Amino acid sequence: MKVSELLTYCMAKSGAEQSEHDEWQATQIKASGVLFAMLYEVDGRPAVALKSTPALAELMRDRHSDVQPSEHLNPSHWNTVLLDGSLKDSQIYYLVDASFQQVQR
Repeated sequence: MKVSELLTYCMAKSGAEQSEHDEWQATQIKASGVLFAMLYEVDGRPAVALKSTPALAELMRDRHSDVQPSEHLNPSHWNTVLLDGSLKDSQIYYLVDASFQQVQR
């Protein structure tokens, strides 16, 4: 998945706002002021950090080598997904939707 495609998808969410986090060299996407996606690079590879339930976070890590605990955010709730890995675009979009729903509660 291309970063530009993912950014467009995230920004289409209701109330989505984009900002830069200079310290982490990341693009943050928030809804109603709450972070639901953060685009950055991991060892030169494009990645996105997404929020989920702890159970889903663990399940995704167990099943996919391209999903790992987030290094910048609480790893109980946040996974980093490598965009150039084995996950299908549809799976990444599902995780974005799940992250967005988490912050809407």
